Amino acid sequence: MHQLWPVPTASASATPDTASPELSDDDLEAIYDYPADLDRPWVQANFVASADGAVSVDERSEGLSNPADKRVFLLGRDLADVVLVGAGTALAETYRGARTTEARIERRRRHGLSDVPPVAVVTRRCSIPPDAPVVTDTSVPTLIITAADAPADRRAALTEAGAEVLVAGEDTVDPAAAIRLLGERGLRRIDCEGGPHLFASLVAADLVDQLCLTYAPLLAGPGPGRIAAGLPSTPRDMTLRSLLHEDGFLLARYRRV
Repeated sequence: MHQLWPVPTASASATPDTASPELSDDDLEAIYDYPADLDRPWVQANFVASADGAVSVDERSEGLSNPADKRVFLLGRDLADVVLVGAGTALAETYRGARTTEARIERRRRHGLSDVPPVAVVTRRCSIPPDAPVVTDTSVPTLIITAADAPADRRAALTEAGAEVLVAGEDTVDPAAAIRLLGERGLRRIDCEGGPHLFASLVAADLVDQLCLTYAPLLAGPGPGRIAAGLPSTPRDMTLRSLLHEDGFLLARYRRV
């Protein structure tokens, strides 16, 4: 993986084809780390899309990814306090609790983080089955963020299965309340992995601080939607902070102005 922007300083190992030397894990940590000394929750969103804007192939994002995208995706988890995801994405992508290795635990400890980040699933009606892998196949309790009017029996079943249920809103999940609840638990580095409806709600509430977007060199054609869907919102200005590339994939990082 190589850096296109900011334009790197000339290096003896750079070539006309690479524009910069190969980026190391330390380089990527420096590029993608969260701001230091956060005094509020800080939301980063991670997405991959085709060159023509599709967010999935055969209803899954896997068909758009490559090793570079997966490397940055896992780094986003390693540097976060919590992984935030919508129920639809958690079910479609068969989410489980975050996995660790000795190297990844060492990285998290260097950044002062817990060994394993919890997964927080946003679901207005507690629609995650209590036997779903994201609830049962995890080393730390999954957080279920729901609305007050979600069915009591579903909330109780998820609690019985080991999840912690948080209420953020009355008849729908209030994204600002959800982010605030995470911050109150010391989970300020928030890595949002989708899906489009959750991301749209965060954009509409002006809660997105950074977007990491990988562009795949693929034309998916009609059908799949965009990375944000469902809610109109005021356009938000972002600034390009870095642009990396590998094997035709572009990895852009935008930050709020």
